[in-house]
Amino acid sequence: MTTVPVRIGIVGCGSVMRGPYTNQIRRMKAAGMQVEVTRACDAMADRAQAVRERFGDIPFSTDYRQVVEAGDVDLVLVLTAMQSHGEIAKAALRAGKHCLVEKPMAPTLEEGAELLALARQSQAILHPAPHVLLSPTYQTIWRRIHRGDIGQVLQARAFYGWNGPSWGQWFYRKGGGPLFDLGVYNVTSLTGLLGPARRVTAMTAQARPERIVDGEMIRIETEDSAHVLMEHDGGVLSVVSTGFTYQRYRVPAIEVYGSEGTIQMLGDDWDPDGYELWQNSTGAWQIYDETDPDWPWTDGLRHLVACVQAGTRPIITPEHGFHVLEIMLKAMDAGRTGQAQTIESTFTPPTFFQEGEQRAAHLVHDRTSGRID
Repeated sequence: MTTVPVRIGIVGCGSVMRGPYTNQIRRMKAAGMQVEVTRACDAMADRAQAVRERFGDIPFSTDYRQVVEAGDVDLVLVLTAMQSHGEIAKAALRAGKHCLVEKPMAPTLEEGAELLALARQSQAILHPAPHVLLSPTYQTIWRRIHRGDIGQVLQARAFYGWNGPSWGQWFYRKGGGPLFDLGVYNVTSLTGLLGPARRVTAMTAQARPERIVDGEMIRIETEDSAHVLMEHDGGVLSVVSTGFTYQRYRVPAIEVYGSEGTIQMLGDDWDPDGYELWQNSTGAWQIYDETDPDWPWTDGLRHLVACVQAGTRPIITPEHGFHVLEIMLKAMDAGRTGQAQTIESTFTPPTFFQEGEQRAAHLVHDRTSGRID
């Protein structure tokens, strides 16, 4: 295990850097983690001031290559618009740098496959967002499902949406949209709980073809509303509802239905607020408060730095990130063509059993543990 500081180069210095990731880095330092930001980049030169205010007088560039190729950078944090994620992450891996890339890992399946191949060949770590699997509430729900607390899993549902951003026209361009921005959390959560998907279909739409973004009326180029249906092994079906179409909602983020009960994550899967459990044997809802109300969705950075310093591999894998990307892209294809799509990729889901816990038999099936039809 090394105690040498992990040097971070940030690519993309907009609101996600200025708020969430700046706060995450401050938390890590306050906890005694050896980490420092050494360089930053943004296509908008006037964001240099925001970088200086947060991280001091470090080199700033409008060319991301000056970050990924710098000798004083160990880890590249990619926080740009979605459309450039794959390009920058590939450059980071080619330069031998660890890389945390925000979601999605790439905008196309071809670029995602190239990035996955690079990650498999590289000694550096590719850590694709989102990192919902790291939350204590998610891991508790995973354990309760897999030890049999709701019996055999039969169906599941996930939900996340809002009215959509009034800034950043790229959210509404090709390579953007709510499935990449929001539904990606749900797809990651459900595949982590239920295992890989083998087929996907969807209904998608442009519910509001025109919007005011950055003070001007634009015509959107991608779907802004989606209902995605996945088929997992063992006949388990799950649904993701997402869109830039919701003003407010009061529904659980995740619902998993079993033969003997139901478990529901409250809040959002990127910001859990505890969970509810129904068991037929009890005959009443059991409500569990959030155990870590301050858990941040940027926790993947802490986890990656800890893995780099300890010489271990992260819980979240490039294979999982690519599987999620394939599901989303093929869901969009299904929405446009009306044809269900076969999912070719797979991954090995992580396990979160604590000492002494064991998996109950015949509850959740996936391609890594043997299919039961």
